[in-house]
Amino acid sequence: MQNNRFSHARRIFLATGAALGLFLLSGCGVPITNLTPSSIPENPSQIYTISTRVNPRAANIVPGSLTVRIIIDGQSFDMTKSDLGANIYTFDYQLTPGRTEIAYYFLVNYRLKTQSGSSAQEEYSDVIHAKIVGRYVLSLEVNRGPVGAHVSILGRGFTAQDTVTFDGTSTRTVFESPSSISFFVPAVETSRNYKVEIAGANGTSAVGTFRVDPTSLTVSPTELSLARGQTQTLTFTLPNPAPTGGLLLDVTTDAPESVIMPEVVVPAGSATATVNVTGGKPGGGSLFLKGFGSGEITVPVTVK
Repeated sequence: MQNNRFSHARRIFLATGAALGLFLLSGCGVPITNLTPSSIPENPSQIYTISTRVNPRAANIVPGSLTVRIIIDGQSFDMTKSDLGANIYTFDYQLTPGRTEIAYYFLVNYRLKTQSGSSAQEEYSDVIHAKIVGRYVLSLEVNRGPVGAHVSILGRGFTAQDTVTFDGTSTRTVFESPSSISFFVPAVETSRNYKVEIAGANGTSAVGTFRVDPTSLTVSPTELSLARGQTQTLTFTLPNPAPTGGLLLDVTTDAPESVIMPEVVVPAGSATATVNVTGGKPGGGSLFLKGFGSGEITVPVTVK
């Protein structure tokens, strides 16, 4: 009697195990993985490659029965196997100009072997959204430098309205072309990293991290005394030659009506820059240069 009960329980266990094995074999037999980024850089052809990996796990899939399609804009298209890797399928889709977003999903059909022949199976992915990005950054020319350094950013989709920011604060920006924009490192606290972004009508794009290095500078003479209309030279000297693009010295004054002077730029490869300072309205004040030495250089100016 005990043997009969054991044999009956064993038959139930084996039958349950077989059913579970068949379920595991056929259920989720073809996982679908999207390989397309959620942000796609815009290109002149307006043709974008969408990729997916379909990895059959079920051992009883009928050979040659698996097909992969993409459903996009209400239309179904066959995807083709890629040479980039096993079980990768791709499709090139051409968007109409002005489109900034696409939505699609993948549909997989195949047949499973059964005792009576085969059965049709179908699996599909969730709906996937991707944005077409008109402005994107390829590279930051360098990721560190002193205050005043001229640094370029390469990419695509830049406009004259774009501004480079350091931790959200705008810097002096130069639009060079739709694929190149540059900025001058602002007079900020040195020996620390700043988050660099490009802000404009197309939104905000991350560029990277930039470290502002300290450097020293001397000014000669250390103070100026001028008569109205009189001109005197002022020389700025760096310890090392200025980097590629030159070094902008952001000189400000609290007496703009008394001090007349041009912009100061140390040319690339040179360690000095000399400018003429002309006396304007009689009065007194100072010239200020931040980001050098102990933090700020001050040059007193008196105009008689």
